Amino acid sequence: MPGTLFVVATPIGNLEDITARALRVLGEVALIAAEDTRRTAHLLARYAIATPTTSLHEHNETRKTPSLVARLVGGDNIALVSDAGTPAVSDPGQRLIRAALDAGVRIESVPGPSAVMAALAASGLPSDTFTFLGFPPIRSQDRSEWFHSLRDAGRTVVFFEAPHRIRETLDQLRLLVGDKPVVLCRELTKTHEELVVGPISEVQARLNEPKGEYTVVVDVGHSTNIELPTTTSDSDLMREFGELTKLSSLPRRRALNVLARRHQRRTNEVYEAIERARKLGE
Repeated sequence: MPGTLFVVATPIGNLEDITARALRVLGEVALIAAEDTRRTAHLLARYAIATPTTSLHEHNETRKTPSLVARLVGGDNIALVSDAGTPAVSDPGQRLIRAALDAGVRIESVPGPSAVMAALAASGLPSDTFTFLGFPPIRSQDRSEWFHSLRDAGRTVVFFEAPHRIRETLDQLRLLVGDKPVVLCRELTKTHEELVVGPISEVQARLNEPKGEYTVVVDVGHSTNIELPTTTSDSDLMREFGELTKLSSLPRRRALNVLARRHQRRTNEVYEAIERARKLGE
């Protein structure tokens, strides 16, 4: 009879957040497949769990999945854990879970800590419906499309960002959606946990030296759309056009469409204003 693959959520910072069920499962399975065995070792040592571990991360998941599935089919129970939070949510594990399902293996989810839910719960922003977008891509074209997906979500959006890109991301976010309410969450559940709340411009001004992974919650719902004046000068439009095409790597036509929506003007009016500013050398 096949074993069970347990998908186990682990603490995102504070080790006391582990559930009693998760501890029992980790202690009873034959093997723990961990994103980083060294980090998982700290958790296991804290609770005196001696179950053997094996690494399963983005660089070896394809190679190691067949042998793990073979053990599951052979009757072993295996726990899948990531460095923090729930496996397969912006973390490795999806390939193993899919392969186990295809092989007829039972999958059992052991829920627990989640940076997404922790940030959303503390944000004070609408949470009856929301969109999670993971990490913004690094490549410029993919990144541009990702930001447009965020802008068009029409609801609260949650995503992750690395410390060395958080300033650039907030710049792009403000350009595309306006000065929306945002919550910047850093080091969630850890000793130096920090939540910075306010309009994007205010959060940018209060942002200290970026350290640790960020969870960002932003409300891009239609109810908070900011009414922008239609009397924006030609030179301001040209400046914003340059920022969109440079910072967000938008094609010229798409940047014109963004400005037209932002300033409630026709696209050809925006184009003519930018051309006037260029001719005047502004």
